[in-house]
Amino acid sequence: MQQLLEYATRHPWLVSATGLAFVMVLVYELRARSHAYAAVSPQEAIRLMNQHALVLDIRSPEQYAAGHVGGARHLPSADILKAADTLKKHLGKPIVVYDESGGLGAAAARQLAAQGFTKAVNLRGGLAAWRAENLPVTRGAK
Repeated sequence: MQQLLEYATRHPWLVSATGLAFVMVLVYELRARSHAYAAVSPQEAIRLMNQHALVLDIRSPEQYAAGHVGGARHLPSADILKAADTLKKHLGKPIVVYDESGGLGAAAARQLAAQGFTKAVNLRGGLAAWRAENLPVTRGAK
């Protein structure tokens, strides 16, 4: 214990930087967990789909045509900002949003929630997680 106190008195900047890094990691983790409500597993997404959830694929048209979740509607990620206009009849329905890996889908779900879609969720892991669980994908554009 004596050596730790001696180290802290000789290197106050390192000790301060370490403490700051710890606080930043803690804040990041707490913030990430608070937004975790907006993510569902592929199995939970299937349950929502069985309850007539709207499924939105926000990948490029080429990726969508190469393979997508059955029944998914293609909505380019740039159009998410105008979703309140185009999807207003789905305002009270559950909406599952996905991209290839889940990162952009989480941002899109948050954007939809900000527009009043209270039941918008992200597919955790995106289409990659869907495929990893050997769930079916549909090919071709609608």
